[in-house]
Amino acid sequence: MPLTSSVKLGFLVNPVAGMGGAVGLKGTDGTDVQDEAIRRGATRVSPRRAVEALRSLGPFEVKLVFLTCAGQMGEDELAEAGFRAEVVYSPPSVTTGKDSAAGAAELVKAGAELIVFAGGDGTARDVDGGVRDAVPIIGVPAGVKMHSAVFLNRPEDLGPVVSSFAADPATKPAEVMDIDEDLFRKGVVRARLYGMARTPDDRAHVQAGKSSASTMTAHDEARQIATYIADEMRKDVLYIVGPGSTTAAIGDAVGFRKTLLGVDAVKDGSVLKSDASEKDLLALLDRERAAKIIVSPIGAQGFFFGRGNQQISPEVIRRVGKENIIVVATPTKLAETPVLRTDTGDPETDSTLKGRIKVVTGYGRRKLVEVS
Repeated sequence: MPLTSSVKLGFLVNPVAGMGGAVGLKGTDGTDVQDEAIRRGATRVSPRRAVEALRSLGPFEVKLVFLTCAGQMGEDELAEAGFRAEVVYSPPSVTTGKDSAAGAAELVKAGAELIVFAGGDGTARDVDGGVRDAVPIIGVPAGVKMHSAVFLNRPEDLGPVVSSFAADPATKPAEVMDIDEDLFRKGVVRARLYGMARTPDDRAHVQAGKSSASTMTAHDEARQIATYIADEMRKDVLYIVGPGSTTAAIGDAVGFRKTLLGVDAVKDGSVLKSDASEKDLLALLDRERAAKIIVSPIGAQGFFFGRGNQQISPEVIRRVGKENIIVVATPTKLAETPVLRTDTGDPETDSTLKGRIKVVTGYGRRKLVEVS
């Protein structure tokens, strides 16, 4: 695509994406799960994240022409950010994944050169299905699951990516991944490659695909970390333990059953709350005098907050304090994850976590790693 004086951006929002994160539902696929999320007090995440992304666009040397879907699927968010757009698809009042696919297809028909969507892996699947490789796509991370390699690192990275794309529309192939949410809620990860999309080739602002460490060596490394953490745990301290295989090994070492994909609250070796929501954690912090957070980053992507552990919200992090955050990662994982990241949804919280952090990599071993 030659450089022109304007770039047509298709913009689409999945309005219910991410609602299940803070309330511990691990996703919002299906209307029954969405209803349960609302019953638990969930609030909409994707519209806010979409507006944050749009506001990063700032002044451009080229004209941005927006195509979008009506109402809460894009039009409202663009208006809030101060942009006008041509509406090319009108969804029903209650949207589903079919609307994301249909909306994306209409954006392509209307001439979009790049489609920006706000959602998670389920939305990425739907958008990719509607686009069918006709144009590149880029996702604003607003879901619970974001294993696909089509997402920005953070919403505010949209500006740099669109600016680079306008100057040089180079793209790269990117995996579109998703998992079975019903199995996910039962602690079983069954990931599947659903397709290969094209996304802007901007490795500084677009996340890598999720990497998995499943070798016996990595398993042994995790056990060493777990033994060390178990030996270091102090009496009368609440430990908020995030999801992952490395933290699951800590549960084995301490002697409690760790929910592989949930957040657990543990004190003196006993589970005070299994698969806790943000509300549960805040209630515990109201009555506990001392607390620590134990989390492990996602391999290759490097996120240790904001991907799959949204229950540990900015408010939870503030209450516990940066000095009481323990990051654990096997040497195998760190070898492919040179930089750590956070995407809590609160820029101030993310800013306080930047710098260098000591990561526990073995028994009594730590490594200084940069948090960008």
